[in-house]
Amino acid sequence: MTRPRFDPTLIFITDPMIGDAAAVEACVAAAIRGGATAIQLRDKRASDAELIALGHRLRAVTRAAGVPLFVNDRTAVVEAIDADGVHLGQDDPPPVQARRALGAHRLVGLSVTCPAEVATADPALVDYAGVGPVHATATKPDAAAPIGLDGVAALARALPMPAVAIGGLDVGRAAAAARTGVAGIAVVSAIAGAGDPEGATRALRAAIG
Repeated sequence: MTRPRFDPTLIFITDPMIGDAAAVEACVAAAIRGGATAIQLRDKRASDAELIALGHRLRAVTRAAGVPLFVNDRTAVVEAIDADGVHLGQDDPPPVQARRALGAHRLVGLSVTCPAEVATADPALVDYAGVGPVHATATKPDAAAPIGLDGVAALARALPMPAVAIGGLDVGRAAAAARTGVAGIAVVSAIAGAGDPEGATRALRAAIG
């Protein structure tokens, strides 16, 4: 089965800072109206049951809009809510294991933070790579050291699949990140922490063209 395609231009990653499930759902809906092209559900502290409950709400929103929904780390949650894919870190189970669990009809993303990790991104298994962090970020305390725009550009050239820049990106930094050769950017607080998530998303889309 051919794996689906998706538009990685602007991925919005959810964060517990948004609030309760209703607030997260509303924020995701606003981000989609503003032009987010994919959503990633991420909450490291939540149980699988909590993520599944929230994921069902987000799945209804994303499906109605025709926007793919990824789940961070947890393939069991992907299957439970029929999400479009999973995003894995280097410390998570390897892509081959996720692909075996999820099959060919779902997407797999992988974080890549340095040249030594490029080899872990097998294009037979991985659909896109999240590269960074570009800048220091407070939304992921265990993030690797920032690699800067030059580091992102080098990884984007080396990777055999589309790269998405992530880490400390906001409307003021988005354009420079988009010019590194990546296929898109991923943000958390630039949308999750905005008073007007829809407007913030529109501004990000305008900045990255």
